[in-house]
Amino acid sequence: MFKGKKHFNKNTKLKLLVYAIVIGMFWIKMSYIQSGIFDLGVENTNQALILAFNPLSSILLIFGLGILLAGRKGMLVSYILGSLIMYANILFYREYSDFITIPMLEQVANLAGMGSSITNIMSPTDALLFIDVVIAAFLLFYLKPERLQLFLPKRREGLILAIIAIPFFIVNLAWAETERTDLLERTFDRNKLVKFIGLINYHVYDAVLQGRTEMQRTLADSNELVPVINYLNETSTPSSDKYESIIEGKNVIAISLESTQEFVVGKELHGQELTPYFNDLKEEGIYFDNFYHQVKQGRTSDSEFLLANSMYPLNRGAVFFTHSSNEYEAMPEVLGNNGYSTSIMHANDKTFWNRNVMYDSLGIDEYYSKQDYKVTEENSYGWGLLDENFFAQSLDKMKKLEEPFYTRMITLTNHYPFTLPEDKKLIEEGNTSSATLNRYFQTIRYQDHALKQFVEAFKQSELYDNTILMIYGDHFGISENHQKAMGEYLGKDINEFEQFQLQQVPLLFYGKGIEPQENHTVGGQVDLRPTLMNMLGIEGNNPIQFGHDLLSEERRQLMITRDGDFASEKYVGIQGECYDRQTGEKIDSELCEPLFKQAKEELTMSDSVIYGDLLRYLDETKVVEPIDEQQKQKQKQEE
Repeated sequence: MFKGKKHFNKNTKLKLLVYAIVIGMFWIKMSYIQSGIFDLGVENTNQALILAFNPLSSILLIFGLGILLAGRKGMLVSYILGSLIMYANILFYREYSDFITIPMLEQVANLAGMGSSITNIMSPTDALLFIDVVIAAFLLFYLKPERLQLFLPKRREGLILAIIAIPFFIVNLAWAETERTDLLERTFDRNKLVKFIGLINYHVYDAVLQGRTEMQRTLADSNELVPVINYLNETSTPSSDKYESIIEGKNVIAISLESTQEFVVGKELHGQELTPYFNDLKEEGIYFDNFYHQVKQGRTSDSEFLLANSMYPLNRGAVFFTHSSNEYEAMPEVLGNNGYSTSIMHANDKTFWNRNVMYDSLGIDEYYSKQDYKVTEENSYGWGLLDENFFAQSLDKMKKLEEPFYTRMITLTNHYPFTLPEDKKLIEEGNTSSATLNRYFQTIRYQDHALKQFVEAFKQSELYDNTILMIYGDHFGISENHQKAMGEYLGKDINEFEQFQLQQVPLLFYGKGIEPQENHTVGGQVDLRPTLMNMLGIEGNNPIQFGHDLLSEERRQLMITRDGDFASEKYVGIQGECYDRQTGEKIDSELCEPLFKQAKEELTMSDSVIYGDLLRYLDETKVVEPIDEQQKQKQKQEE
C-alpha cells in the first residue's frame, strides 16, 4: 500500500511537472508574440497585466480538449496547431496589421498567387518560434521511456483543464471590461479583442460570430429590409443638378490603381516628382483631395464591391467569397439594363478573389483575365503582366467593345512587395528605415509612367470623344507597420490622426467636356456609384445605396470607415476619440458622439443587407417615402 502511494506521488509529480513545463512554454511564447510582435497599443500597467494573463484560459482550453480527445498525442497536436495558428497570424499581421478571421480562411485559394509576397513576409528567424514545439515533443514522447509510462494523461484530466478554462476566461473578460466596456460587441476592433482576451480566445469568439452570421440568412425575411430603406430615405441627400447627365450615353473606363495612396500625389523624392504625369492630368479633370478608401480584409475586391453596390464591405472576410451567391442590384447590371456592355480587365487568374463567380452576381458580361492576355516572361514581373503591357493590350480590347460600354481595369504592378526589373526603375529607392516604403516609391513612379502611356494613347484613339475616365486608388499600400518610415519621409510624427489621413486615395474624373475642378468634399468609395450614375443620368430601381453624390452641393460630408471611424467636414473620429479635421488636434469627444452613433447604425444596416441577403426581397418590400418636417410634426401630435 505504501509502495502504491509512493508510485502515485511520483506519477502525480511528473504529470504536474510536464504540464507546468509544456503550458509554461506555450504561455511564454504566446505572451512574447502578443506583446513583442503584435503592436496592440498597450497604454498602461493594467492593460499589460491583462495581456500577460489572457493566454492562460485559452491554453487550458486547447490542451484540455487535446488530452480529452487523444491523451498525450492530443496535447502535442494542440501545441502544434496552436503554434501554427499564431504563426499564420504573424504573417497576416505583418502584411495587413490585422488578424485572420474564419471567412478569410475561405480565401486560401488566393495563396497560390501570393508566392513572392509570402516569402518577403517570412523571416529566417521565424524558425526560432518553433523550437519549443521540439522541446514539447521530447518531453511528451522521448523523455526516458521507463519514466514516460508514468506520464499517461487521463481523459478526465483533460476535461478538468477545459472546465477550469471557463472561470479563467470569465475573470479575464471581467478584468478586460475595466478597460473597455462592451468589449465583445466591438467585433470590428480585432486589435482590442486580441489585446484583452488573447489571440486564441479571439479565434474561438470569431467562430461564434461565424455561426451567428450563417444563421442570419436562414432566418431573414422581407421585414428586415424595411428599416434599412427607411433609414436611407431619412439620410438621403439630393444629387447634383449641375452634373446630372453630363456624360449621358458615354463610355466609362474605371481605372483601379493598385495600392495607390493620395500622399504620393504632388510629392517628390530625390528632387523628382513621384507622379509627374498624374500631377498634370488631375488639373484637367475633377479631382477629389479628401477621398478615402473604405476597404477591410477584402482589399481590392472590397473596393470593387463598394463601387458596384454602394454598400460597405464586411468587417470579417471578403464579400466576394462569403456572399458571392447573394442577390445584388449592382451598377454593372443596371448599366446593362440601360444598353451598356459591361466588362472587367485584370491580367490575373480568373479565380483569384473568386472573381469568376462574383462577377456573374454583379451582372458583368465579360471578364478579361490572365488567359485573355499575352503574358510572357519578358512582359511580366512579380504579380504578373507589367502595367504598361496591361494598359496597351486592354486598350486594344476596348476598341472592339460594343458601345456604349462600361469597363473597369485593375492594375497589378504596384503591389506588395513592390519590386521591379532594373530597367523599369525610373527613380532611385527611398532612404527611409522601411525597405517596403523605399521600393513603393519606385513602383508608384513606374505606375505613373504606364498610366501616361495609356492615357496618351487613349487620347489619340477614336474612343476619346465619347469616353470618360474615372481613376481612383483601391486601398492603402503602406500599412501602419511602417509609421516610423512614413514619418521620416513626410517629416512629421505619424500619430492616429495622421495614420487615418494616410487612408486617402486619389480620385479623378477625366474626359472631353469635363471642366477642371479641385473638389474638397469629404467622401469615400461608397460614394462612387451614385456619383457616376447621376453623371450618366441613369436611375436604378434599387434604393439600397449608402453613398451620396460627391458632386452635390447638398451632400452630407461624411465618410465612414469599416472600423466605425469617420471623417466629416469638421471632425475626424477614431476609436472613440475626436479630432479637429483641420488641425489634427484632439478635442472634446462628445462633439463626435452623434457621428460615431450614425456610423455604427449605417454599418449595421449595410451588414444586415449582406448577411441576410435582403435584396432578394426588394420587389416585395414596400418602400416608405421620406417624411418631410411638417409630416413629422403632425405624426408627433397624433401620437
